[in-house]
Amino acid sequence: MKKCENKPEFTVIKGDFISADMPGLQDKIWVKLWNENSPDIRDRVVGWRKQNAITRIDRPSRIQRARRLGYKAKQGIVVVRMRVGTGGMRKQRPRGGRRPKHLGVTRIKADDNMKTVSERRVLERYPNMKLLGSYFVYKDGMHYWFEIILADPQHPRVAQDKELRNRVGAPAA
Repeated sequence: MKKCENKPEFTVIKGDFISADMPGLQDKIWVKLWNENSPDIRDRVVGWRKQNAITRIDRPSRIQRARRLGYKAKQGIVVVRMRVGTGGMRKQRPRGGRRPKHLGVTRIKADDNMKTVSERRVLERYPNMKLLGSYFVYKDGMHYWFEIILADPQHPRVAQDKELRNRVGAPAA
């Protein structure tokens, strides 16, 4: 078969075409509201501060971001909002005498970022669930909030869904 010189050849790529670094319109609006310190978000956060650190919620705040991570509105999928406290770590002050510079008390940093800490704490609370993904929601001077998406691999609805079954390692239904 002869190739046409004026028409370029295209290859078909199967899969998801939305990359993680390409925010959708809803994500841009959320970031804009967050940057402007919008009263809508501030009112929500007032309520979030009064809730427990790990709170199960009905639906994600950023639905497009959640869908990119694998969220589907079905049984067996759980969304949890996690609050993580900010601040550095502090070591005990040494008893022996030394220069203040060499005490090694301040400037101690954690190895994990806030997102990893929140995911780990939620998985400790829900040991039968598998992590699908998590994303940033809000931050103030005291706390970070992340929403974590979990799937129950033993749930029949998750086991029936081929895509979810492959991601969480559920047994075939």
